[in-house]
Amino acid sequence: MSFDPRALPEHPDFLWANPEPKSSYDVVIVGGGGHGLATAYYLAARHGITNVAVVERGWLGGGNMARNTTIIRSNYLWDESSAMYEAALKLWEGMEEELGYDVFFSQRGVLNLAHSLQDVRESVRRVEANRLNGVDAEFLDADGVREVCPIVNTDNLRYPVLGATYQPRAGIAKHDWVAWAYARRAAELGVDLIQDCEVTGFVKDGNRVVGVETTQGRINAGRVALCVAGSTSPLAELAGIEVPIQSHPLQALVSELFEPVHPTVVMSNHIHVYVSQAHKGELVMGAGVDQYTGYGQRGSFHVIEEQMAAAVELFPIFARAHVLRTWGGIVDVTMDASPIMGTTPVDDLFVNAGWGTGGFKAVPAAGLAYAHTLATGEPHELNAPFSLERFETGALIDEHGAAAVAH
Repeated sequence: MSFDPRALPEHPDFLWANPEPKSSYDVVIVGGGGHGLATAYYLAARHGITNVAVVERGWLGGGNMARNTTIIRSNYLWDESSAMYEAALKLWEGMEEELGYDVFFSQRGVLNLAHSLQDVRESVRRVEANRLNGVDAEFLDADGVREVCPIVNTDNLRYPVLGATYQPRAGIAKHDWVAWAYARRAAELGVDLIQDCEVTGFVKDGNRVVGVETTQGRINAGRVALCVAGSTSPLAELAGIEVPIQSHPLQALVSELFEPVHPTVVMSNHIHVYVSQAHKGELVMGAGVDQYTGYGQRGSFHVIEEQMAAAVELFPIFARAHVLRTWGGIVDVTMDASPIMGTTPVDDLFVNAGWGTGGFKAVPAAGLAYAHTLATGEPHELNAPFSLERFETGALIDEHGAAAVAH
């Protein structure tokens, strides 16, 4: 369960106001997670649009933002994805200075292990593609992997480690603090952050959205922007559109606290697990999504069991670690494992969804690009390839290789 900042006493240096919604706004952003809050901030900071409301059915940052495993990297294969995530990584590197808030961004690097000759070939291909796009990446042999992360069992008989891709600038951050940082700055710039306000319908004038119906009443809007991740499909249906998204439960777990033993992030698509160590000392582990579709925030026990077995294969040192807690989120997956960001068939209704397991790492760039689209009505160069129309034209961006493991 994520920490709920509403439970804190009022403190002007920490919290934001909880206003009643006004009757109308220039932009209403539905969803108060990382993408919604970042979009609101960049609308105000970069475009001067401050008559903005972020409406959230729970508390800010309490959905998938509170349930992800915080890995940040940009070593994606295709040019379109690489551009988005590298732009995000550069914004991560300046985020604390820009927002004036510590988000504990730790550039400890990410290893993606190769266990077979085919893994090696695919890894080298990805590294060369990354280099062409100006992304820091290199291929390490087994000795190089041991040097970066000595606790990995590279001599595993079932899954020998033949090498790994390595991105030194990648890392992790504290998800709650990222949400709070964007929320505080957006509120300071005049954005209304409205919690406990669920959208129950849309107000339309012909084919144009002109507002939303909420549990706190009707709110009129010049433009409406969806940022609700796994809940996009049912919300879009209320507006009369379908999006090519499936929602799946995604589970993760943390161990009890340990002294620092794990210096980087290690991922293995082949064994289907990834492991990092949080700032406080927990081991954070994840795997792939549960195969069934659904909107529950818990999944199947066998997925947890299998990811723990996989983690022990790679890290025998963890064999006696105790699981502290497990949790689930709702991921939204498109047919090409890439996001959708831009206009919809309904005028003045915009969508940002389909990030699957990569939404957290994209937060700053997604917010920047989405804010540009909302402000101008035109796509930013970063999100232009990720339009909804690509599923009609066939210009897909197939990143299934990058999304095989939740990360």
